[in-house]
Amino acid sequence: MEMQKDLIVGGVELKWDLNSGQVLFEGGDVVFFWVSAMKTFFDTINEITGEEATNLVLEATGFRQGIIVGEGFKEMKEINTSNIVEWLSNTYVPAGWGYVRVEKMNVDTKNFTLYIQDDWEYKMNKLNPGEKQGKHGIFVPAHYAGVFTGVFGRNFWYKIIEYQNEYNPYTVVEYFPSDMNIQQNISKLARKQETKHIQELESLVAEKTKMLQDLVKELSSPLIPVLEGIVVVPLIGRYDENRAEDLINNTLNNLPKHQARYVLLDLTGLNRDISTYTAELIDKLGSAARLLGVEVILVGISAELAMVITKTMTGLKKYECLQTLQHGIYYALGKSGKSIV
Repeated sequence: MEMQKDLIVGGVELKWDLNSGQVLFEGGDVVFFWVSAMKTFFDTINEITGEEATNLVLEATGFRQGIIVGEGFKEMKEINTSNIVEWLSNTYVPAGWGYVRVEKMNVDTKNFTLYIQDDWEYKMNKLNPGEKQGKHGIFVPAHYAGVFTGVFGRNFWYKIIEYQNEYNPYTVVEYFPSDMNIQQNISKLARKQETKHIQELESLVAEKTKMLQDLVKELSSPLIPVLEGIVVVPLIGRYDENRAEDLINNTLNNLPKHQARYVLLDLTGLNRDISTYTAELIDKLGSAARLLGVEVILVGISAELAMVITKTMTGLKKYECLQTLQHGIYYALGKSGKSIV
Protein backbone atom coordinates (compact mmCIF):
# COMPACT_ATOMS: atom_id res chain seq x y z
CA MET A 1 0.00 0.00 0.00
CA GLU A 2 1.56 3.23 -1.08
CA MET A 3 1.71 6.04 1.44
CA GLN A 4 2.38 9.49 -0.02
CA LYS A 5 1.55 12.78 1.61
CA ASP A 6 1.47 16.24 0.13
CA LEU A 7 2.66 18.93 2.50
CA ILE A 8 2.93 22.68 2.14
CA VAL A 9 5.73 24.17 4.23
CA GLY A 10 6.24 27.94 4.01
CA GLY A 11 4.40 28.01 0.73
CA VAL A 12 6.53 25.21 -0.71
CA GLU A 13 4.76 22.01 -1.70
CA LEU A 14 6.53 18.81 -0.74
CA LYS A 15 5.60 15.24 -1.56
CA TRP A 16 6.55 12.75 1.12
CA ASP A 17 6.70 9.09 0.18
CA LEU A 18 6.76 7.13 3.43
CA ASN A 19 7.41 3.81 1.66
CA SER A 20 10.64 4.86 0.00
CA GLY A 21 11.63 7.63 2.40
CA GLN A 22 11.83 10.14 -0.44
CA VAL A 23 10.96 13.78 0.06
CA LEU A 24 10.26 15.37 -3.33
CA PHE A 25 10.25 19.02 -4.31
CA GLU A 26 9.18 19.81 -7.88
CA GLY A 27 9.94 16.22 -8.82
CA GLY A 28 13.45 16.26 -7.36
CA ASP A 29 14.78 14.56 -4.24
CA VAL A 30 15.13 17.20 -1.52
CA VAL A 31 17.89 15.16 0.09
CA PHE A 32 20.16 15.91 -2.85
CA PHE A 33 20.27 19.56 -1.84
CA TRP A 34 22.37 18.76 1.23
CA VAL A 35 23.82 15.42 0.08
CA SER A 36 26.00 17.23 -2.47
CA ALA A 37 27.24 19.54 0.27
CA MET A 38 27.99 16.58 2.53
CA LYS A 39 29.92 14.91 -0.30
CA THR A 40 32.13 17.97 -0.58
CA PHE A 41 32.71 17.82 3.17
CA PHE A 42 33.61 14.10 3.12
CA ASP A 43 35.81 14.47 0.04
CA THR A 44 37.73 17.25 1.80
CA ILE A 45 38.36 15.02 4.82
CA ASN A 46 39.52 12.26 2.47
CA GLU A 47 41.85 14.62 0.65
CA ILE A 48 43.48 15.74 3.91
CA THR A 49 43.61 12.51 5.93
CA GLY A 50 43.37 9.68 3.37
CA GLU A 51 40.62 7.15 2.73
CA GLU A 52 41.31 4.87 5.69
CA ALA A 53 41.20 7.70 8.23
CA THR A 54 38.14 9.19 6.51
CA ASN A 55 36.23 5.92 6.83
CA LEU A 56 37.05 5.79 10.53
CA VAL A 57 35.90 9.40 10.99
CA LEU A 58 32.60 8.59 9.27
CA GLU A 59 32.14 5.39 11.26
CA ALA A 60 32.97 7.05 14.59
CA THR A 61 30.78 10.08 13.88
CA GLY A 62 27.82 7.99 12.70
CA PHE A 63 28.11 5.68 15.70
CA ARG A 64 28.35 8.48 18.29
CA GLN A 65 25.48 10.43 16.73
CA GLY A 66 23.44 7.24 16.85
CA ILE A 67 24.12 6.89 20.58
CA ILE A 68 22.71 10.38 21.17
CA VAL A 69 19.55 9.55 19.19
CA GLY A 70 19.14 6.17 20.94
CA GLU A 71 19.58 7.64 24.41
CA GLY A 72 17.04 10.35 23.54
CA PHE A 73 14.48 7.75 22.46
CA LYS A 74 15.19 5.75 25.65
CA GLU A 75 14.26 8.79 27.76
CA MET A 76 11.04 9.39 25.81
CA LYS A 77 9.58 5.87 25.76
CA GLU A 78 9.61 2.61 27.60
CA ILE A 79 12.02 0.26 25.84
CA ASN A 80 11.02 -2.97 24.19
CA THR A 81 12.12 -4.67 21.01
CA SER A 82 8.86 -4.12 19.11
CA ASN A 83 8.68 -0.36 19.59
CA ILE A 84 12.34 -0.09 18.54
CA VAL A 85 11.42 -1.70 15.22
CA GLU A 86 8.45 0.58 14.72
CA TRP A 87 10.31 3.67 15.85
CA LEU A 88 13.20 3.11 13.42
CA SER A 89 10.92 3.11 10.40
CA ASN A 90 8.68 5.92 11.62
CA THR A 91 11.62 8.17 12.51
CA TYR A 92 14.21 7.65 9.80
CA VAL A 93 12.00 7.17 6.74
CA PRO A 94 10.19 10.53 7.14
CA ALA A 95 13.53 12.20 7.91
CA GLY A 96 14.76 11.43 4.42
CA TRP A 97 17.20 8.73 5.47
CA GLY A 98 15.72 6.28 3.02
CA TYR A 99 13.78 3.13 3.67
CA VAL A 100 14.75 0.99 6.67
CA ARG A 101 13.15 -2.04 8.23
CA VAL A 102 14.07 -4.79 10.65
CA GLU A 103 13.74 -7.99 8.69
CA LYS A 104 14.99 -10.41 11.32
CA MET A 105 15.36 -10.04 15.08
CA ASN A 106 16.09 -12.21 18.06
CA VAL A 107 14.37 -10.80 21.12
CA ASP A 108 16.49 -12.82 23.54
CA THR A 109 19.93 -12.13 22.11
CA LYS A 110 19.07 -8.64 20.82
CA ASN A 111 20.29 -9.46 17.30
CA PHE A 112 18.84 -7.40 14.46
CA THR A 113 19.10 -7.58 10.67
CA LEU A 114 18.34 -4.26 8.99
CA TYR A 115 17.41 -3.76 5.35
CA ILE A 116 18.39 -0.25 4.25
CA GLN A 117 17.45 1.24 0.88
CA ASP A 118 18.32 4.54 -0.79
CA ASP A 119 19.77 6.18 2.31
CA TRP A 120 21.43 9.56 1.89
CA GLU A 121 24.96 8.11 2.00
CA TYR A 122 24.13 5.72 -0.84
CA LYS A 123 22.80 8.69 -2.85
CA MET A 124 25.93 10.69 -2.04
CA ASN A 125 28.23 7.95 -3.33
CA LYS A 126 26.22 7.79 -6.56
CA LEU A 127 26.65 11.49 -7.35
CA ASN A 128 29.83 10.78 -9.34
CA PRO A 129 29.45 7.20 -10.61
CA GLY A 130 32.83 7.25 -12.33
CA GLU A 131 34.65 8.24 -9.16
CA LYS A 132 35.90 5.75 -6.57
CA GLN A 133 34.17 2.72 -7.98
CA GLY A 134 33.06 0.30 -5.29
CA LYS A 135 32.81 2.96 -2.56
CA HIS A 136 30.15 2.02 -0.02
CA GLY A 137 28.43 3.65 2.90
CA ILE A 138 29.82 3.39 6.41
CA PHE A 139 28.24 6.33 8.25
CA VAL A 140 24.64 5.06 8.12
CA PRO A 141 25.35 1.42 9.11
CA ALA A 142 27.52 2.62 12.02
CA HIS A 143 24.82 5.12 13.00
CA TYR A 144 22.25 2.38 13.61
CA ALA A 145 24.81 0.49 15.71
CA GLY A 146 25.06 3.63 17.83
CA VAL A 147 21.25 3.84 18.04
CA PHE A 148 21.00 0.30 19.45
CA THR A 149 23.90 1.07 21.82
CA GLY A 150 22.14 4.17 23.15
CA VAL A 151 18.77 2.46 23.48
CA PHE A 152 19.88 -0.72 25.23
CA GLY A 153 22.78 0.73 27.22
CA ARG A 154 25.27 -1.83 25.96
CA ASN A 155 27.65 -1.76 23.06
CA PHE A 156 26.36 -2.95 19.68
CA TRP A 157 28.38 -3.52 16.56
CA TYR A 158 27.55 -4.47 13.00
CA LYS A 159 28.48 -6.63 10.05
CA ILE A 160 27.52 -5.65 6.50
CA ILE A 161 26.20 -8.69 4.63
CA GLU A 162 25.72 -7.02 1.26
CA TYR A 163 25.59 -3.53 -0.18
CA GLN A 164 22.88 -1.96 -2.27
CA ASN A 165 23.81 -1.93 -5.95
CA GLU A 166 22.31 -2.62 -9.35
CA TYR A 167 21.78 -6.25 -8.36
CA ASN A 168 20.83 -5.88 -4.69
CA PRO A 169 17.99 -3.51 -3.83
CA TYR A 170 19.04 -3.24 -0.17
CA THR A 171 22.07 -2.88 2.03
CA VAL A 172 21.73 -5.72 4.53
CA VAL A 173 23.37 -5.24 7.93
CA GLU A 174 23.48 -7.49 10.98
CA TYR A 175 23.61 -5.86 14.44
CA PHE A 176 24.61 -7.65 17.62
CA PRO A 177 25.89 -6.99 21.15
CA SER A 178 29.69 -6.85 21.08
CA ASP A 179 32.71 -5.93 23.19
CA MET A 180 34.12 -4.09 20.18
CA ASN A 181 33.73 -0.34 20.30
CA ILE A 182 34.65 2.62 18.16
CA GLN A 183 37.45 3.68 20.49
CA GLN A 184 39.18 0.35 19.87
CA ASN A 185 38.95 0.97 16.13
CA ILE A 186 40.42 4.45 16.56
CA SER A 187 43.28 3.05 18.67
CA LYS A 188 43.82 0.25 16.15
CA LEU A 189 44.12 2.75 13.28
CA ALA A 190 46.47 4.92 15.32
CA ARG A 191 48.69 1.91 16.03
CA LYS A 192 48.51 0.85 12.40
CA GLN A 193 49.50 4.30 11.17
CA GLU A 194 52.27 4.48 13.78
CA THR A 195 53.55 1.07 12.68
CA LYS A 196 53.39 2.16 9.04
CA HIS A 197 55.34 5.32 9.87
CA ILE A 198 57.95 3.30 11.77
CA GLN A 199 58.25 0.88 8.85
CA GLU A 200 58.72 3.79 6.45
CA LEU A 201 61.44 5.21 8.71
CA GLU A 202 63.08 1.80 9.02
CA SER A 203 63.01 1.43 5.25
CA LEU A 204 64.55 4.88 4.84
CA VAL A 205 67.23 4.08 7.43
CA ALA A 206 67.95 0.75 5.71
CA GLU A 207 68.25 2.50 2.35
CA LYS A 208 70.58 5.19 3.72
CA THR A 209 72.58 2.56 5.60
CA LYS A 210 73.00 0.56 2.41
CA MET A 211 74.18 3.69 0.58
CA LEU A 212 76.62 4.43 3.40
CA GLN A 213 77.87 0.84 3.44
CA ASP A 214 78.43 0.92 -0.31
CA LEU A 215 80.30 4.22 0.05
CA VAL A 216 82.41 2.89 2.92
CA LYS A 217 83.08 -0.29 0.93
CA GLU A 218 84.16 1.77 -2.05
CA LEU A 219 86.42 4.04 0.01
CA SER A 220 87.76 1.47 2.47
CA SER A 221 89.59 -0.70 -0.04
CA PRO A 222 90.92 1.58 -2.78
CA LEU A 223 93.72 0.48 -5.08
CA ILE A 224 95.76 3.47 -6.28
CA PRO A 225 98.22 3.16 -9.20
CA VAL A 226 101.08 5.63 -8.66
CA LEU A 227 103.68 4.60 -11.22
CA GLU A 228 104.00 1.90 -13.82
CA GLY A 229 103.88 -1.45 -12.07
CA ILE A 230 103.44 0.12 -8.61
CA VAL A 231 100.13 0.42 -6.76
CA VAL A 232 99.27 1.61 -3.26
CA VAL A 233 96.58 0.14 -0.97
CA PRO A 234 95.98 2.29 2.15
CA LEU A 235 94.71 0.47 5.25
CA ILE A 236 92.53 2.62 7.50
CA GLY A 237 90.76 1.80 10.77
CA ARG A 238 89.69 -1.58 12.06
CA TYR A 239 88.94 -4.51 9.79
CA ASP A 240 86.20 -7.03 10.40
CA GLU A 241 85.38 -10.06 8.30
CA ASN A 242 83.37 -8.10 5.69
CA ARG A 243 85.93 -5.31 5.27
CA ALA A 244 88.77 -7.83 5.10
CA GLU A 245 87.03 -9.81 2.37
CA ASP A 246 86.33 -6.64 0.37
CA LEU A 247 89.97 -5.57 0.70
CA ILE A 248 91.38 -8.90 -0.48
CA ASN A 249 88.92 -9.33 -3.36
CA ASN A 250 89.30 -5.78 -4.62
CA THR A 251 93.10 -5.88 -4.43
CA LEU A 252 93.62 -9.29 -6.04
CA ASN A 253 91.05 -8.66 -8.77
CA ASN A 254 92.64 -5.35 -9.79
CA LEU A 255 96.34 -6.14 -9.55
CA PRO A 256 96.44 -7.85 -13.01
CA LYS A 257 94.50 -4.96 -14.55
CA HIS A 258 97.21 -2.50 -13.45
CA GLN A 259 100.00 -4.96 -14.36
CA ALA A 260 101.32 -4.44 -10.85
CA ARG A 261 104.68 -5.86 -9.78
CA TYR A 262 104.75 -4.13 -6.40
CA VAL A 263 101.88 -3.37 -4.02
CA LEU A 264 102.57 -0.95 -1.19
CA LEU A 265 100.34 -1.58 1.83
CA ASP A 266 100.22 1.79 3.57
CA LEU A 267 99.72 1.25 7.33
CA THR A 268 99.82 4.96 8.21
CA GLY A 269 96.09 4.96 8.98
CA LEU A 270 96.52 2.11 11.47
CA ASN A 271 99.22 3.69 13.69
CA ARG A 272 99.33 1.47 16.79
CA ASP A 273 95.71 0.39 16.26
CA ILE A 274 96.61 -2.91 14.62
CA SER A 275 94.95 -6.07 15.91
CA THR A 276 96.00 -9.67 15.52
CA TYR A 277 93.15 -10.06 13.01
CA THR A 278 94.47 -7.13 10.91
CA ALA A 279 98.01 -8.58 11.02
CA GLU A 280 96.67 -11.92 9.78
CA LEU A 281 94.80 -10.07 7.06
CA ILE A 282 98.00 -8.34 5.89
CA ASP A 283 99.85 -11.66 5.85
CA LYS A 284 97.02 -13.36 3.96
CA LEU A 285 96.90 -10.56 1.38
CA GLY A 286 100.70 -10.67 0.98
CA SER A 287 100.73 -14.44 0.46
CA ALA A 288 97.97 -14.24 -2.14
CA ALA A 289 99.70 -11.37 -3.98
CA ARG A 290 102.96 -13.35 -4.17
CA LEU A 291 101.07 -16.13 -5.95
CA LEU A 292 100.27 -13.54 -8.63
CA GLY A 293 103.96 -12.58 -8.89
CA VAL A 294 103.47 -9.32 -6.96
CA GLU A 295 105.79 -8.29 -4.12
CA VAL A 296 104.18 -6.75 -1.02
CA ILE A 297 105.94 -3.86 0.74
CA LEU A 298 104.73 -2.45 4.04
CA VAL A 299 105.02 1.33 4.34
CA GLY A 300 103.97 3.91 6.89
CA ILE A 301 105.71 2.06 9.74
CA SER A 302 105.99 4.37 12.75
CA ALA A 303 108.33 3.68 15.65
CA GLU A 304 105.41 2.55 17.82
CA LEU A 305 104.10 0.22 15.12
CA ALA A 306 107.58 -1.18 14.53
CA MET A 307 107.77 -2.13 18.21
CA VAL A 308 104.35 -3.81 18.07
CA ILE A 309 105.31 -5.82 14.98
CA THR A 310 108.65 -6.83 16.55
CA LYS A 311 107.12 -8.00 19.84
CA THR A 312 103.78 -9.56 18.90
CA MET A 313 103.42 -9.77 15.12
CA THR A 314 106.68 -11.32 13.99
CA GLY A 315 104.96 -12.83 10.95
CA LEU A 316 105.01 -9.39 9.29
CA LYS A 317 108.80 -9.13 9.61
CA LYS A 318 109.23 -11.22 6.45
CA TYR A 319 107.94 -8.27 4.39
CA GLU A 320 110.05 -5.29 3.44
CA CYS A 321 109.02 -2.55 5.91
CA LEU A 322 109.70 1.12 5.25
CA GLN A 323 108.90 4.27 7.18
CA THR A 324 107.00 6.30 4.55
CA LEU A 325 105.12 5.84 1.32
CA GLN A 326 107.79 7.88 -0.47
CA HIS A 327 110.49 5.47 0.69
CA GLY A 328 108.38 2.56 -0.54
CA ILE A 329 108.01 4.07 -4.02
CA TYR A 330 111.78 4.73 -4.23
CA TYR A 331 112.46 1.17 -3.10
CA ALA A 332 110.08 -0.36 -5.68
CA LEU A 333 111.57 1.80 -8.43
CA GLY A 334 115.10 0.74 -7.45
CA LYS A 335 114.19 -2.95 -7.61
CA SER A 336 112.70 -2.29 -11.05
CA GLY A 337 115.98 -0.68 -12.21
CA LYS A 338 114.37 2.75 -12.39
CA SER A 339 114.73 6.03 -10.54
CA ILE A 340 113.12 9.45 -10.40
CA VAL A 341 115.29 12.20 -11.93
